[in-house]
Amino acid sequence: MDLLLIPGFWLDSDSWKDVVPALEGAGHHVHPLTMPGVGVPATGSADIGMADWVAAAVARIDELDGPIALIGHSGGGNVVWGAADARPDRVSRVVFVDTVPPAPGRNVGEFDVVDGVVPFPGWDYFPDEDVYDLDDATRARTAPLTLSIPARVPADPIELTDEHRHAVPVTLLMGGLDQTEFEMVIKEWGPFAEEFAAIENAEVIKLGSGHWPQFSKPDVLAREIVTALSR
Repeated sequence: MDLLLIPGFWLDSDSWKDVVPALEGAGHHVHPLTMPGVGVPATGSADIGMADWVAAAVARIDELDGPIALIGHSGGGNVVWGAADARPDRVSRVVFVDTVPPAPGRNVGEFDVVDGVVPFPGWDYFPDEDVYDLDDATRARTAPLTLSIPARVPADPIELTDEHRHAVPVTLLMGGLDQTEFEMVIKEWGPFAEEFAAIENAEVIKLGSGHWPQFSKPDVLAREIVTALSR
């Protein structure tokens, strides 16, 4: 199967490098993507929004033949769900890595804009539950790999128009929540709860990690992706 790997904010295709070998070893054709405008100054990225990120993923789908699975980490979850909405007949499964399917018209959130882009805020910006499993060596190794993202991307609402996306099987690989815990939490998330409930085939698997398992537990993440794709 062809796998499109969409990184979260501030990351590019290289963020998946510790996960790719195991996916390829399982026989998959792996395509890690870098989203438009990542690491590009505002002069070249000010007009890039979430719709452009979705369009980049859809364009890659259209270049491939056969079954495709989409894997999106964090803010990349909006990208893969938007792509599944655009091509529900081409996507065999969507895997969300510590994120959830967005509701129509919702965005990821607001971050500080500096010089017209959103820079990585640093590991200390995030709550301990997100970064507890990133030791000092991992933080020192990965922080220099982070890149700015276009200012519009986090704030842009996601456009979802085709309800056939709800027929695409979905796996949520959550860092700290199992199925029961997740279903209790998402009840409080309004439209996100409605979107999740509309999905015909959805499962939640607990990774036992923070928010960046591709850095802290790449082998576990790869194994659970492979397992999800086998279902």
